[in-house]
Amino acid sequence: MVGALIVLVAVVLGFVVFRDINRADPASPVEDVDYARTAELAREEAGFELLSPPSLPEGWRATSVDFTSGPRGSWHLGMLTAEEQYVGLEQSTGAPDSMVETHVDAEARPAGSVTVGGERWRTWSDGGGDLALVRREADTTTLVVGNDVPREQLVAFAASLR
Repeated sequence: MVGALIVLVAVVLGFVVFRDINRADPASPVEDVDYARTAELAREEAGFELLSPPSLPEGWRATSVDFTSGPRGSWHLGMLTAEEQYVGLEQSTGAPDSMVETHVDAEARPAGSVTVGGERWRTWSDGGGDLALVRREADTTTLVVGNDVPREQLVAFAASLR
């Protein structure tokens, strides 16, 4: 009986090792999108100065893009960093507090400010690792939000916006 148990355990361990060696991790279900073309077309219709990066930082990829025209127009660009952390760029004519509530957290709190390219951006954070940089200029609010993304990366990304 002990011999049969040893053989059974050896077979199970062999199977586990075999599966681990031959397992192929599935491809990421998140597909990349071409945000540059959408940004180019959206700039023609936007009722505000639409911002987007001329290129993404190395290893980053755009995963979602959306533009809504009209008096309550909005622009969204969602990205994943090289570390697979989410960064979002949001623009609209909405008030900063409303955009923070929508795109960061209803419980987000002001966390100071940073200077990006000579412009003052307010920072917001929540208890879940989100950090947002928010700027209001004329009738447009621009929000850059990251989840567990270092502040320096968000500031560098915001500085790249054109």
